[in-house]
Amino acid sequence: MYSEKVMDHFSNPRNVGEIENASGVGTVGNAKCGDIMRIYLDINTDGIIQDVKFKTFGCGAAVATSSMATELVKGKTVIEALKITNKAVMEALDGLPPVKVHCSLLAEEAIHAALWDYAEKNHLHIEGLEKPKSDIHEGEEEESIVY
Repeated sequence: MYSEKVMDHFSNPRNVGEIENASGVGTVGNAKCGDIMRIYLDINTDGIIQDVKFKTFGCGAAVATSSMATELVKGKTVIEALKITNKAVMEALDGLPPVKVHCSLLAEEAIHAALWDYAEKNHLHIEGLEKPKSDIHEGEEEESIVY
């Protein structure tokens, strides 16, 4: 069962679209379920995110977490945005079903990927920012198939 906030952000997503000449663009996927999330950031010279947009291919929870993530980062500094976790996204949506927690991980990773792109383009080192994964399951061991 989804919360009213999840349903609202799915039915009326905020900040959908692209930003031309974005300061940073981050794309993250989930090969296991097929969700793909792309976040665009417009960051001013003071390091403040003045605009953010997203495009998501995925389930309702993926759309809702994308929408909420954009709301959480808008107006924040780069450092503040870096601290937004999947848990913060889930809490802002009043929770997600356990099988949809991966959608909030996508949102967190997409923000980090966009910040990474911004840092790379501007030759910046942002303390605590690590190279993002292109898939949220990257680095996990493959599940063994037993016949």
